Amino acid sequence: MHATPVAPTAASPLAATPAVTFVNIAAYKFITLDNTEAMRPLYQEQCLALSLKGTILLTPEGINMFLSGTREHIDTFLAWVRSDARLADLEWKESLSNEQSHKRMLVKLKKEIITMRMPLIKPELGRAPSVDAHTLKRWLDAGVDDAGKPVVMMETRNAFEVDVGTFNNTLDYRIDKFTQFPAVAAAHKEELEGKTVVTFCTGGIRCEKAAIHMKEIGYDSVYQLDGGILKYFEEVGGEHYTGDCFVFDYRTALNPKLEPTETVQCFVCRAVVTPRQQLAPEYVYEVSCPHCHGKA
Repeated sequence: MHATPVAPTAASPLAATPAVTFVNIAAYKFITLDNTEAMRPLYQEQCLALSLKGTILLTPEGINMFLSGTREHIDTFLAWVRSDARLADLEWKESLSNEQSHKRMLVKLKKEIITMRMPLIKPELGRAPSVDAHTLKRWLDAGVDDAGKPVVMMETRNAFEVDVGTFNNTLDYRIDKFTQFPAVAAAHKEELEGKTVVTFCTGGIRCEKAAIHMKEIGYDSVYQLDGGILKYFEEVGGEHYTGDCFVFDYRTALNPKLEPTETVQCFVCRAVVTPRQQLAPEYVYEVSCPHCHGKA
């Protein structure tokens, strides 16, 4: 005897539509791209067809992308990108969210993946030594690297990003833009002799360029954190790190579990506003925050 199928009702679990989980990826690769103008419409077409949102930068020195979409569409897009032999080994970092992390889709042509104005730096010709998340944690646990040298963490991000969270006891020179980093690195070279310096950033791009520059100006023991803070969170969590990680999308910041936090950016001045600061009377949504209240 077979039971008669029952049509799902509005109250039935069978009728419930599961929430769509979006996959957010961050990926880059330094590689010579001599046809970026021809690539741009192809990338635009693929992203539009797959309903992806985010930003892709195509530059003569490589590609940088932050994208959000469904699991199926992200996988399809990555397979398409890696069909280009130059990008066959492209790696990426992932996080999940209940809505797409970007509101629109842009494919831009730029001169550099991240502006440093150091044209002699070509990461594809030889990367600076990198340290993976697990090794870095072991070094930080001990305070020294495998050769016994003291380990020092060095920020390459802008000051407002650092204020959201960073590694403990890190060197933060309060730069406002990455083009200031070469001068800062040169100015502090002597005081870091005999130490192992690990540069880091959100996803690996800035710290890779930074470490290469530091090797070129004579730092004898410098590494980049492979995959940046987000990869460190993904692989080992938040040990030796205080706070969250600023990201350039609607989520504003991710905690060590790669979950969005309550931190926001002011609609007016774009300053980072913590949950505590949002309780201040100066914080009025889309009007002002404690950083810009009363200022022109």
